[in-house]
Amino acid sequence: MIGFLILVGFYVGWNIGANDTANCIGTPVGSGLISYKKMVYLVAIFVVLGALLQSHNVMKTIGKGVVTNPLNLMAVLTAMLSAGLFVTLATFFKVPVSTSQAIVGGVVGAALSMGNGVNISQVATIGQVWVVSPPLTALMSFLLYHMLAFFLKRVRRVALWDKILSYLVIISGAYVAFSLGANDVGNSVGPLTVLGIDKIWLALLGGVSLSIGVITYGRRVTETVGKGITSLGPLSAVSAQTSAAVAVHFFSIIGIPVSTSQAIVGAVIGVGLVKGVQTVSIGKISEIVLGWVATPTAAGLFAFGLYKIIHLIPPIG
Repeated sequence: MIGFLILVGFYVGWNIGANDTANCIGTPVGSGLISYKKMVYLVAIFVVLGALLQSHNVMKTIGKGVVTNPLNLMAVLTAMLSAGLFVTLATFFKVPVSTSQAIVGGVVGAALSMGNGVNISQVATIGQVWVVSPPLTALMSFLLYHMLAFFLKRVRRVALWDKILSYLVIISGAYVAFSLGANDVGNSVGPLTVLGIDKIWLALLGGVSLSIGVITYGRRVTETVGKGITSLGPLSAVSAQTSAAVAVHFFSIIGIPVSTSQAIVGAVIGVGLVKGVQTVSIGKISEIVLGWVATPTAAGLFAFGLYKIIHLIPPIG
């Protein structure tokens, strides 16, 4: 069972990497400033660094903070499978769902199904952050765009301007990847803390699995974030990336499993509003928001039902 749980943890991490690659890659690749291949390997490296250096606080919240008592091994398996399957489905349909919401929903559903208590205050805090995150990053990216534009307009040489933006896109993309590793690795392996495995090894497992997801299956959702919401130029890409990275990194430090998808989509909307409301695809945003609402609900209900079904199966032997 322990070996199988570790494999499931790897599967969940792979899913997060595949879906949340767009949060690191979508804006710079969508802007046409850097190739997909170059960006994907850069992201893989910084995801692992973020996991090893700063994933422990979110890992603790997911593993022990959401529930009043530790989950049993079957409940851990149920929660992680529910989150992983839901995110796989969303990735296939190119929808940037919140993997944080999927795993929190799965943990809550499994806990309730086994009769365990849920830490309502912690879940409420997480929910409030989910609501605040998109408008917060939208405002941050809107303001950052204008601030960067003010300084870059003082650069007289066009070639130098382009070079500065190129470096900023690469740096901001790497920073988002670091923040992704710091926050979402805790989502992928947080429930496995009940196994008593050292957190460094869990962080490495999560970081590597996310990186493999980035490399092998990250292109699909990248198209939605990079081009589906609004047209992005280099300055827009830098503003969106940096705003999302700062927000996610901050919440990682305080141990809140925030959605990188929500952060980057909010930031992309913020820079889109610089050009006017008409430039933002309301239809695409509506699809994404619907996915955010459905994710924790569906993952929680699936985990609740799956745990009940497993316990109806008579033991073998």
